[in-house]
Amino acid sequence: MKCNEAAHICDKAQYKEAGFWERISMKVHHIYCRICREHSIRNTKLTQLFQRANLKTLSASEKEAIRQRLRKD
Repeated sequence: MKCNEAAHICDKAQYKEAGFWERISMKVHHIYCRICREHSIRNTKLTQLFQRANLKTLSASEKEAIRQRLRKD
């Protein structure tokens, strides 16, 4: 597996979209690739920080209201 494929699977795993064999192949890649292993660790920490932050997003109507105000100015 190439590093860019491992990074893609790492991103999918972050959102629980990676299949079982994808996760296994990524872990095997991590055994011999320190850079991807570190990327995965940082990616996991970032995900945990965002989950703990309990971030809220704007609704579609709120976004549209902002767009309208920006167009007026």
